[in-house]
Amino acid sequence: MNILENIHGHRDLVSLNAESRALLCQEIRDFLISSVSQTGGHVASNLGVVELTVAIETVFDTAVDRLVFDVGHQSYIHKMLTGRQEDFATLRQFGGMAGFPKPSESVTDAFTAGHASSSVSIALGMARARTLTGKNYNVIALIGDGAATGGVAFEGLNDASVSNEPMIIILNDNALSIDRNVGGMASHLRQLRTKERYLGMKRHTKAFLSKVPGGRTVNRILSSVKDKLRRMLLSETIFESMGFTYLGPVDGHDTEKLIHLLRIAKDMHRPVVLHVMTQKGRGYAYAQEHPKLFHGIGKFDPLTGEPLNKATASFSDCFGNTMLELAQKHSGLCAITAAMPGGTGLLPFKKQYPKRLYDVGIAEEHAVSMAGGLAKQGAIPVVALYSTFLQRAYDMILQDICMQNLHVVFAVDRAGLVGEDGETHHGVYDVGFLRHAPGMTVLAPASCKELQEMLVWAVEAQRGPVAIRYPRGTDRGYSDSKWNPDNSVACHRKGDDVTIITYGVLLDNAMKAAERLSQQGIEATVLRLMNLSSISVEQITALMSENKQVVVVEEVSGNCGVSQELAYELRKICPDIRVYGIDLGKRYITHGAINTLYEHYGLSPEAIEAFIMEVRSGEN
Repeated sequence: MNILENIHGHRDLVSLNAESRALLCQEIRDFLISSVSQTGGHVASNLGVVELTVAIETVFDTAVDRLVFDVGHQSYIHKMLTGRQEDFATLRQFGGMAGFPKPSESVTDAFTAGHASSSVSIALGMARARTLTGKNYNVIALIGDGAATGGVAFEGLNDASVSNEPMIIILNDNALSIDRNVGGMASHLRQLRTKERYLGMKRHTKAFLSKVPGGRTVNRILSSVKDKLRRMLLSETIFESMGFTYLGPVDGHDTEKLIHLLRIAKDMHRPVVLHVMTQKGRGYAYAQEHPKLFHGIGKFDPLTGEPLNKATASFSDCFGNTMLELAQKHSGLCAITAAMPGGTGLLPFKKQYPKRLYDVGIAEEHAVSMAGGLAKQGAIPVVALYSTFLQRAYDMILQDICMQNLHVVFAVDRAGLVGEDGETHHGVYDVGFLRHAPGMTVLAPASCKELQEMLVWAVEAQRGPVAIRYPRGTDRGYSDSKWNPDNSVACHRKGDDVTIITYGVLLDNAMKAAERLSQQGIEATVLRLMNLSSISVEQITALMSENKQVVVVEEVSGNCGVSQELAYELRKICPDIRVYGIDLGKRYITHGAINTLYEHYGLSPEAIEAFIMEVRSGEN
């Protein structure tokens, strides 16, 4: 009997018995491994929440009740159980099902989620909206112990605890986010995992008293004794101290226990924290042994667990290796990351210099402010964050770094389009918000070799803040270096008919577009900006083609790039110049392979060529 194919929502789940639910969980795992091996995606995190998700969807109707995911990469099981099994063949592909919750896909997706630590705040807002509008539904926030290290999570918990709003916060505790969790919250949860005796004794006591005549009276008399017993067996949790009712910890792979506790929490009608212990990769040996590899993986062989596309040295690897070389020369050099030493290429640095790598958890604001303190006292901090997560620390960049002109180096990983993770993860805003910060130097390497040289310069020669933005993946068509701190512009091709200006690895598409134009008798000059914060229009005008036609090509959201400033500055020197811009537009960019996104949003070589041909025909 295939149970999973007959599950399309809450009504189908409530009709199952315990034996059927156990079989369903195994079918889910088999389906997940088989399907995601063909598309790539987040495997380990979803294998870890199979029983938990089945329990949630059984107790709650997520078409009405609001289930708010934190981060959201662990929502695959939820999608399977809410009518989207057939869509898994298109997971994370252009035009297909997203890898994160998306309300436009299904009413059961309560909120778009892609960044960590915000679920409690969102859920509290939904609970308060329920009170304001007089509606009746349950609100559940599902947050991992990694996300719970973020400051936003503490802000939400602080407010929710005194709100008196009925809501359930499920703390999914697997001791891992992507890398092993760090900090005081992680330490606190490790202690709680070993103290299940309290909840068990509480249940047995309540059951016993219910059978005794006058048990309620006895229970009130014994309340102080129970309180002393609780404090003896389990020191008060941080959640209880804040005012929550705390349940757990409970085995997150025991579906029946989870259903029982979720129903108890639902009936309490107050803020409740349910502490659930799960294992990333559960039920698939390769994912259990290598949860980091299977956090987000491309296509793989389900029989061997081996990725089908072998990894090559990336910009992140180049950054990490260069950090090792610099650390040997500079004792004051340190690295800061927000729960991602692996993703940012810093694992070798962590291994060789463990006391000089500060993993602050999912707390980007803290990471940047701490870097300010380090720099103020003479250290050389390098803050390695993904572009999409650096957005959270914008205020700290302005106030704690640039305002004091501190020597902090920002390694801005995953700049530009990142592909299948979609709109919550594309790094298409950093050029705009970093260039706006007074005193910030923003560099854009087009190759790993240039990244290495720019990082050395930023550490050794610069005295103020520097941000080096580089993409996911490795070298494209260009692998050399033209880095020169005295020149903000590099010329890669000369032609008399049109000038193409770009930066970063988009150089590859610009050069290919120029070759295609050449085949039609149009010769293009291709210029690349290396320093985005100090653009020399004099260097540009000295290098550009005789025809005063300029096309600026950028892998950024609309109005977040340099084209408008370039047009303004160039026209002051050459009033008859015509400057046109190509970017991603002022919209959120969907998920899909990067080359597919280039084609769809007008940044492929063919699209750049077509744009220039249209501009030229319009001017003639």
